[in-house]
Amino acid sequence: MNIPRISRALAAIFSIFIALSSYRFLALGLPLSFPEMHGQLEAQRVAFILHISLAPVALAVGSVQFFAAIRRRKPLHRWLGRIYGVAILISGVAGVTVALNAAGGLSAQIGFAVLAIIWIATTANAIRHAMARRIGRHRRWMIYSFALTFAGVTLRLYLLGFMAAGFSYTEASAYLAWLCWLPNLGFAWWWLNRRAK
Repeated sequence: MNIPRISRALAAIFSIFIALSSYRFLALGLPLSFPEMHGQLEAQRVAFILHISLAPVALAVGSVQFFAAIRRRKPLHRWLGRIYGVAILISGVAGVTVALNAAGGLSAQIGFAVLAIIWIATTANAIRHAMARRIGRHRRWMIYSFALTFAGVTLRLYLLGFMAAGFSYTEASAYLAWLCWLPNLGFAWWWLNRRAK
């Protein structure tokens, strides 16, 4: 189950970069930061702000939890885990609300809503195993949880490809709502079960 150091480092770099860049709305304001989401901003401003404020926290915190140096410091690892869990709970609930008005139609709305629900569920299961001291299972479920958290990175990477192909964000959303997390989850499942017979 050991993740190669280079993979952990790259995931952390991408995660922290995306997390920090997500706070551009603090300097630019919401309309300039998210010009194609004006309808969502008006209809669900509080939920949208909660989601875009706390999801980056989960992304940054989750990315460093896989380093042994952090895990060895038990109090730090536990407190970061609590921050990660609370950020996902609030951001996930807000994400379901935001997903119901997502640009891109029904496919985007369902895709983002399912992501938010599974995100909360996998994280809750990981925490449940940690509290029961089932550390092996906790680590497995944390890999699933972070694979979904990492959707914040993969969505932006895929979006660059869609934009290069001439798609608007609204047009791409119907695909991004599924592409940003299903391959991540599939890869996590393969990684965890690659040696199982």
